[in-house]
Amino acid sequence: MPQGGIEDGEEPKSAAIRELREETGIESAEIIAEVPNWLTYDFPPAVKTKVNRLWGAMTLAMYLMFLMRFTKDESEINLATGEAEPEFAEWKWASPEEVIEQAVDYKRPTYEEVMKTFKSYLDGSALSAKCKSTKW
Repeated sequence: MPQGGIEDGEEPKSAAIRELREETGIESAEIIAEVPNWLTYDFPPAVKTKVNRLWGAMTLAMYLMFLMRFTKDESEINLATGEAEPEFAEWKWASPEEVIEQAVDYKRPTYEEVMKTFKSYLDGSALSAKCKSTKW
């Protein structure tokens, strides 16, 4: 689940696409859905101490989450994009259930909410309805 900050003057959708590119090398993706509201979670004390040391006083994380469709093949994925030190050592495709199971405890409720929001896209029902309505 690539994630990152929004730069001054940047729109959230543009930031999501930029962060995906910076962290994975993926440029061939399109946004197909987004959560309707900002999501938040509190950092547990040990994480809060580390975050405050690295980035200053920060106790609450706020996120907008986007569901994107990857439109090329896996050869485009490159975790060592040259931007900086890679943020990830490896990647894999995961089911929504696996994403929730593998999330750290304090992020799990947020990820459950995200997967619930995107459920109709992930099970294909929203895409099927869209295709039927536009006669694809």
